[in-house]
Amino acid sequence: MSGDKSKGAPRALKTRVKKKRGLKDSSRRWLERHLNDPYVHRARAAGYRSRAAFKLIEIDERYHLLKPGQTVIDLGAAPGGWCQVAVEKVKSSEHKPTVVGIDYLEMDPVPGAIILQMDFLEDGAPDRLIDALGGRPDVVLSDMAAPTTGHRRTDHIRTMHLCEVAADFAIKVLKPGGHFLSKTFQGGTENELLALLKRHFRSVHHVKPPASRDESVELYILARDFKGAEDTQSEAD
Repeated sequence: MSGDKSKGAPRALKTRVKKKRGLKDSSRRWLERHLNDPYVHRARAAGYRSRAAFKLIEIDERYHLLKPGQTVIDLGAAPGGWCQVAVEKVKSSEHKPTVVGIDYLEMDPVPGAIILQMDFLEDGAPDRLIDALGGRPDVVLSDMAAPTTGHRRTDHIRTMHLCEVAADFAIKVLKPGGHFLSKTFQGGTENELLALLKRHFRSVHHVKPPASRDESVELYILARDFKGAEDTQSEAD
């Protein structure tokens, strides 16, 4: 990768997709929007695998989550954009990777990251992640989302479940002072999840980076500065 990865998007001509037999209007509109999306062009120019890389870049530029020398676990890593950003930010090397990603989808290797192809919801996945990383992470990232059904409430519930599982994992494995960032959907993060995170982290709030499309219902929940098991236990007492 080379060049400025967060600025200087190439200007693109307005591309229109002609109506074709067998192509639904909704699919045509999606394709047209994708072809004219400046973040898509920026991702291609910068060598990122998806426009989603800029969501993490923008959040990190604001909150400074990723620093050189940190260890990172990326849940729902495919196609690898967030892994690429994490590798760059923490300066993970191919000789000694400090970034581990997991996804049930097959994905190309990411230099500087270890990639596990398995479902994070499998019983053995959490242990495999920690074994691959060689210890507790400083940051847990999750861009996991359930395949959409088109029913907003159903999609919200299914993705919220993934967010809750990711949060539970983060609380169990993070180093004190660590951070957790996860995708969720607008429609109200469950009160129980927010309460859980607020017990374990010193700062919890929602973030919608500019790279997240305005019409998208996605949000990110950011929990910073993990208190650690001992601090949480003393508060409970």
